[in-house]
Amino acid sequence: MITEGVVAFSNLSETERYNGQDTGKYSIVITMEQDEADKLTAEGVTLKEYKNQPQRRFTTKYPHFSVLDVDGNPVPKEIPYGSKVKILWNKSNPHPTYGVIPYFKKIKVLEYADGTMGDDDEEF
Repeated sequence: MITEGVVAFSNLSETERYNGQDTGKYSIVITMEQDEADKLTAEGVTLKEYKNQPQRRFTTKYPHFSVLDVDGNPVPKEIPYGSKVKILWNKSNPHPTYGVIPYFKKIKVLEYADGTMGDDDEEF
């Protein structure tokens, strides 16, 4: 499956930490348009909402995944907040509590953002 969205959080160059412990997983959270969210929901993937927009976290425990630019060339794994990406992923078997988990295989950066969190920085 392929899903497109905008990066909200990215832990791709090293595994993420939760409560001070290494999870052993690389992850990316994207915010997406409703039509993309509907495709995920149809596959049994549960979504969260942030500021009335659907979001989903994609993970992998394998460090040898590809991050590519729009032309398919390898790029560094640091993807700034707000960048537009396309994610190639596989789904897990359904879990009774968590639904289907999307595990990413590759990420393509369609458009890089500057990485700022918004206009709040200017008002600080």
